[in-house]
Amino acid sequence: MAASGPVSTGSTQQWTDSKRSLWLIGLVVPSLAFVGFGMWALTGWGIWFWIGPIVILVIVPAIDLVAGLDRSNPPDDVIEALEKDRYYRWITYAFLPIQYAGFVGAMWLISTNGDLSVVDKVGLAVSIGCIGGIGINTAHELGHKKEANERWLSKIALAQSGYGHFYIEHNRGHHVRVATPEDPASARVGESFYAFWPRTVVGSVRSAWNLEKRRIARRKQHPFRLSNDVLNAWLMTAVLWGGLVAWLGVDITPYLLVQAVVGLSLLEVVNYMEHYGMLRQKVGVGERQRYERVDPSHSWNSNNIATNVLLYHLQRHSDHHANPTRRYQTLRDYQESPVLPTGYAGMIVLAIVPAVWRRVMDPRVLRHFDGDLSRANISPGKRDRILAKYPPPASPRVEEGAPAPLTRPLEGEVLTARCPGCGYTYDVVTGDEREGFAAGTAWADIPDTWCCPDCGVRDKVDFVPVEASVVP
Repeated sequence: MAASGPVSTGSTQQWTDSKRSLWLIGLVVPSLAFVGFGMWALTGWGIWFWIGPIVILVIVPAIDLVAGLDRSNPPDDVIEALEKDRYYRWITYAFLPIQYAGFVGAMWLISTNGDLSVVDKVGLAVSIGCIGGIGINTAHELGHKKEANERWLSKIALAQSGYGHFYIEHNRGHHVRVATPEDPASARVGESFYAFWPRTVVGSVRSAWNLEKRRIARRKQHPFRLSNDVLNAWLMTAVLWGGLVAWLGVDITPYLLVQAVVGLSLLEVVNYMEHYGMLRQKVGVGERQRYERVDPSHSWNSNNIATNVLLYHLQRHSDHHANPTRRYQTLRDYQESPVLPTGYAGMIVLAIVPAVWRRVMDPRVLRHFDGDLSRANISPGKRDRILAKYPPPASPRVEEGAPAPLTRPLEGEVLTARCPGCGYTYDVVTGDEREGFAAGTAWADIPDTWCCPDCGVRDKVDFVPVEASVVP
């Protein structure tokens, strides 16, 4: 799978990150709260409290159209050094204190300033929600990393919006089921954002809870405990909101709810566009049938530079799904990936108007599947109507179904197995207590439905045996 771009492997001395200083633009978003506060104080104009949606839905899409595209890729031989450069991770760390200073300041202003109208307070809550929604993207970047401190920072970033279960559902649910009908975060052709929203919100909560319940059950424990990552994430929100209400009064409660709904909706509209209509085909036969592995063709990408630096390369979504633990500065563009007509910010505007979204996106999905929309992920209730509008070709495409890959057979018991994607290693001697596998749990006793706990991309069947016992 070759990455596109002008930089070739082996060009280390010629290559520098042209966006190195631009990544600091990501900190502009949490700073919008202070811009809004300051300009309102100077002018007295309540419109400044609506700065969040104005910037995200108007200014950034306009900049995307003017600034153009960036398809440059870091070469293979700089990836390791680029990943280790702590400058990039400190940018994501810095987002959180600015985010929370603005959040607490906004709630204080809403509570203490009697001159603010209801419209002003709602505008301020909406802007803070927009910041919280972009904060979920920062949580997304941190939550995929192996370091425990970054995973905890991810939960902290999610606490403002009350969406802490995203940490579990996204990593262990969405990345496993992406671009399939079973994934609540993969939108279907014919499904508007307004229909997608309740399906994904309810589905993500249910999925996250079931994932944690199964993990804890393997340890023969009940799920109602602090080690449950869904419960401890929600507890952070309860403590945060409860502390603010105790300090500032119950009158801020509606605005806490408004900002939370705006924040999670901003996340889900991005989910909506990232895999709209994408469907991984099934390969293999019988019991060996499974969905094909995720590749760059299963995610919509965009190389509009303005939104990319604002969202830490989230728009290079194909590489992210292939390499979930890879840091944002090393994500690359692939020629095979379907491309959105503009950046995520502009696509949010289209998603708000379903008729416009369908007119723009459905023909692109059709082209992606070579004119055969029956191969797409289609809303079940609208399938017949959509296929009548876009009938499949007269000669159906013949799938070359290959048997699903199986673990290489060995003469002896597997003692150590490694994920070929991210390098996570399961050792029978030590087990993995967090996953519910006590020391000494045999590889054969690991459920076939188990997937890599770090990347979520590779199933047990994909793991590569590293060491096996010798059969005499």
